[in-house]
Order: sequence, then structure tokens, then C-alpha cells
Amino acid sequence: MGYVRPRIGPLAVTVAVALAVVPAGALAAEAAPGSTPKAPAVKATRPEAKPPLLVQAEAPPFSEGIYPCSACHAGMPKDGTRRELAFHDEQQAVFDHGSDQRWCLDCHDLQNRDVLRLANGAPVPFTESYRLCGQCHGDKYRDWRVGVHGKRVGHWNGEKTYFLCVNCHNPHSPRFKGVQEIVSGGKKTVAPTLTYLKPEPRPKRPEEQRR
Repeated sequence: MGYVRPRIGPLAVTVAVALAVVPAGALAAEAAPGSTPKAPAVKATRPEAKPPLLVQAEAPPFSEGIYPCSACHAGMPKDGTRRELAFHDEQQAVFDHGSDQRWCLDCHDLQNRDVLRLANGAPVPFTESYRLCGQCHGDKYRDWRVGVHGKRVGHWNGEKTYFLCVNCHNPHSPRFKGVQEIVSGGKKTVAPTLTYLKPEPRPKRPEEQRR
């Protein structure tokens, strides 16, 4: 009787193909006795840094007896006509802030004298006067918001206190005053108020220090 070749059924072919596509490492891991499957690697992430806490400095105090403005203006008629005021002589005497283009009620609210007003008529409290300043001085306002212009005190990675525009500038006469006004390049400006320091001598070279 001759040799008869065994027939390979469809099931045997399927098992052989499945074993061929399974990675050898996976089979070894399953076959290894007592082995513990490894957890997938987790990428370490740095915790998000919290934004620094910004604290607004208090606005400078008003002249004594001048605030709230409604204490006097509540009983007065609301007149928006530009004119020379019978009161507030101190402010009118020093007013130098685009006086040809604006006057009091361009910044102070006619309906509520205890607040300021934006160009669109929206009321603004005195504690947020920087919003009013930023309408015309947009570049300075942008620099102030990021800490380039103005003054901030506090911690580099913690609480910071920022000063308002009016902490350094008089809103009725915002330009800094120098020792004396001078004319430079055909323009009136102020002489610097800083005293220049005398330069120190340069440090000695190593060969100059040898004896």
C-alpha cells in the first residue's frame, strides 16, 4: 500500500496564518511563566504655570473736600456747554491736556459726576481711569498692560502691584515737568531733572596690577 499525503483543512490554514502575523515578542510574553505585562509608557507633562496675580494700586487721593463730586453737582443743572467754570480754579489754572480740543466733560460724566466717561458714553469708575487714558494713548496703554511702561512692584513669579496712570501723571497736566523749559530742534521741551554721575575710572588690566 502506497503513502497517502494527509489533507490540510481550512481551519489549519487559518491558524497558521494567524500565528505568522502575531509578533514574536507578544507570544514570548504570553508564554513566559509569572511574567507581568508592562503598562504603556505615559509621557510626562509639566503642570501649567498659574498666571501671576495682579493687584491694582489705589488711585491717588483727591483734593480734600472735592469728592464725591455729586455733593455739589447734584443740585446743579446739567449743562454740557463748554465754558469757563466758576469753580475748580486750581484745575483750570494748570490744565494743559489738549485744551484746544477737549474740556472737562470730555472725560467727566455729565449725568453722574462721580464717574468718568469713555468716548462712547460708557461710565468708568475712577479706579479704572486707565481705560479712559488708553483711548488716546493706545501705545502707552499697550506697554503698560505688559509692564513695559509705568511701574510695578512685587514678585517676578507671584503677586504684582501695578500703578495707575494717575499715580504718576496729573490727568489735567500729564507731562512731566523739568527744571526749566528749553528749545531743542525748534521744539519746546524740558531740561532733564536727573543729575549725571561722574564716570568712574576703568578697572586696571592684569598687567597693570602686577608689581
